[in-house]
Amino acid sequence: MLAVPLHAGVEHPNLVWIVLSGLISFIVGLGLGTYSDRVRSVVRTLTAKTER
Repeated sequence: MLAVPLHAGVEHPNLVWIVLSGLISFIVGLGLGTYSDRVRSVVRTLTAKTER
């Protein structure tokens, strides 16, 4: 019965950081997907200003 937690990685010393970075990446991805049109327009505005 103890083999399951060991193979699942529950005993990994940096498990908190692994889960936290995955969660933050997921939330950032949701935000970019939700506001992609706004982000795209800001990037286009910035690149248009630098081309002039």
